[in-house]
Amino acid sequence: MATVTNSQKHRNQLGATPWGNLNVLHFILKTGANGGALDADSNAPLAVGDKVRLGIIPAGSTLVDAMVVVSTGLSAGVKGDLGFEYVDGVDAVKVPQDAEYFGVDLDLAVEDRLRNATTKAPLTLPKDAYLVLTTSGTANDKAARVDVVLQVISTGAL
Repeated sequence: MATVTNSQKHRNQLGATPWGNLNVLHFILKTGANGGALDADSNAPLAVGDKVRLGIIPAGSTLVDAMVVVSTGLSAGVKGDLGFEYVDGVDAVKVPQDAEYFGVDLDLAVEDRLRNATTKAPLTLPKDAYLVLTTSGTANDKAARVDVVLQVISTGAL
């Protein structure tokens, strides 16, 4: 019988501080009574196919897990894909942008906690990326709140 020892990865060391380098990034989408995003550059009601940039995930973040908390659902039938795209708009060969990295066709109309259901391997972003929610299903026409919580390991840009 063989003994197999996996080589130690230096990135498994979670920082030089007692609390490590596992971080939680919190992003919030609130919509007003008309269905448009609050605290955004547009307050037009969210329509099918709209791309909502929820915030920036820093370069060097290893994406580990995501949770979407729908505390007040959007209009019936509103769904969304959750992923990332690079702030500079240029794709990266080693780590391509992925509009569905964290979830596909998430039901944003029903109050729930939705865990990352994809089986995609963790990856490290080589540059800053937007966390992007792309809407589908139907348009939104009501006030709502959706929180997205990402767990990332800050490893530094490669």
